[in-house]
Amino acid sequence: MDHPYFQSLIMTPPLAIPSKSPRAVAASVSPSSSQTLHDRLRKRESCPAIRKPKVLHPVDNEDLKLLILENISQDAVRAFQAQGFHVDHYTKAFSEDELIDKISQYHAIGIRSKTKITERVIKAAHKLLVIGCFCIGTNQVDLVTAGKAGIPVFNSPFSNSRSVAELVVSEMIALSRQLVERSHEMRQGIWNKQSKGCWEVRGKTLGIVGYGHIGSQLSVLAEALGMRVIFYDVINIMPLGSARQVNTLPTLLAEADFVTLHVPELPETINMIGSQELAQMKMGSYLINNARGRVVDIPALIEALRSKHLAGAAIDVYPQEPGSNGAPFDDQVNSWSSALRSLPNVILTPHIGGSTEEAQRMIGEEVSLALSRYLTYGSTLGAVNFPEVDLRAITAEQGNHVRVCHVHSNQPGVLKQVNEALSPYNVEKQYSDSKGDVAYLLADIADVSPQDVNKLQEMIKHTSANILTRLLA
Repeated sequence: MDHPYFQSLIMTPPLAIPSKSPRAVAASVSPSSSQTLHDRLRKRESCPAIRKPKVLHPVDNEDLKLLILENISQDAVRAFQAQGFHVDHYTKAFSEDELIDKISQYHAIGIRSKTKITERVIKAAHKLLVIGCFCIGTNQVDLVTAGKAGIPVFNSPFSNSRSVAELVVSEMIALSRQLVERSHEMRQGIWNKQSKGCWEVRGKTLGIVGYGHIGSQLSVLAEALGMRVIFYDVINIMPLGSARQVNTLPTLLAEADFVTLHVPELPETINMIGSQELAQMKMGSYLINNARGRVVDIPALIEALRSKHLAGAAIDVYPQEPGSNGAPFDDQVNSWSSALRSLPNVILTPHIGGSTEEAQRMIGEEVSLALSRYLTYGSTLGAVNFPEVDLRAITAEQGNHVRVCHVHSNQPGVLKQVNEALSPYNVEKQYSDSKGDVAYLLADIADVSPQDVNKLQEMIKHTSANILTRLLA
């Protein structure tokens, strides 16, 4: 230790490592789990941008009018109004005739699941630019006709997943404990304490048909309750937790104590649960449908319940649903309504799977943002029936820039015609994509004089494949 080298080690002061204050340490931790993804995105978007995007407007200067139906979130309505859009907001759904009567004056429409936008409605919508479905599904819209008319359709496929999954959990417990029956008896003044036919869900098998965003979240919640989870899907999916994928629907039906459906309405899913499938389910099992009304053959389900083959069912969606709150749910809506309502241990709810404050707020934010981005910037990211095209924003410093939004038939020679119209100008950015018979082009043009804007729009509108052309400046 007397060697000069070791003496230098002893004499050398320790490295000075800057200490963090408790506040600084806390700030270095990853974002709090109490913050939702939407909260973090809102915080990020609220940070001042170095180069603020320029707010674009249609060059024809027509005020944009939006029709918002079915009691969509007031936050969404306020977001539209804050951008200067004129908004007409109704709490009820509109019939086809009501829509045809009013739709011609609107540039955008927001609906949930009850309003049907048919081919007749779209043909009457001379100004309509975009459709927003403030829900998961889009089968209430004629997507093909909308696309061919140059109208993108946006939805919110994931925002209410948790709400639906939690509803299924509550329904499983309520069915297995016969809670609806006991509650109804108590309201009639009848005390009927019993345990026969009442079960814990722990240790039971849940069969999930459709392992998407709802099905996979439900899988995690069910395992937390001690349930065994199996699922069937048309594609191979990595399971979460200890869930297991089965190869066929009959295999799932034969093993599951609870069968819950989470599939879209497609030709191959209509009546996918009928008499044959119900007979394949275990004796004393339960069926839950929070997906789409035509996925289950309801008369066949009624017979399975009457015969005691099934011990109960929970139904949240129906082939035909009333158009507004307070309307009757009777045999004029669906011919079997009274028979279904009379059965014991059947939970009937009025399509409330995604009806929570949290889900509706997130849906309102997501869909209103998608509609606003399309109307003001031409972005179609997230459209279900349309090519997904986007360009980085034009900044406020970029002067006389014009964004061309050109929807056209997907056929040869279109870009040549469009680029000939754009050739006198400096095309700074351009992107095009197609989906089926429809193609969409965005292009940012620099140094376009106000006198040339309308001329340019007319030139592109008169190309042979034009469906819809907008210029934003």
